[in-house]
Amino acid sequence: MSITLLRSVDAALCEAGAMKNFAIKTGVNAIALWVAALVEPGITLAQGSKSTSSKLLTIVLVAVLFGIINAIIKPIATFFSFPLIVLTVGLFTFIVNALMLQLLSWSSGKLGLAFHVDHFFWSAVLGALVVSFVAILLNILLPDDHKVR
Repeated sequence: MSITLLRSVDAALCEAGAMKNFAIKTGVNAIALWVAALVEPGITLAQGSKSTSSKLLTIVLVAVLFGIINAIIKPIATFFSFPLIVLTVGLFTFIVNALMLQLLSWSSGKLGLAFHVDHFFWSAVLGALVVSFVAILLNILLPDDHKVR
């Protein structure tokens, strides 16, 4: 009976760790998208919102949607573009990330969220570069104790 109790406690801790990991990744995505919108004039994020709370809610919802797109569609796009990624020594990854930003822009528009990327090449690629840089920087600054076993 004590082994069953230990297993249930371990499963609960694992679920709490997964939720903490999800929250940290969503926060990193939100900050990275916000910085990309500040730096790149072709990316707009939460401009139509009047209050700070509605802007923050829009940014978090867009970050959650970005996390879902990156979790489901990005691995498939990376798999099919693997020869180009190898050929360009990894630089094509920025194009894949730009495609994810374009997909985020399209799906945000369909869901009524205030996120838009104007042009694919300049806005999306430079935005993907900024998002990647900010996410790497934030992942370096955050401690590694948020990883799930």
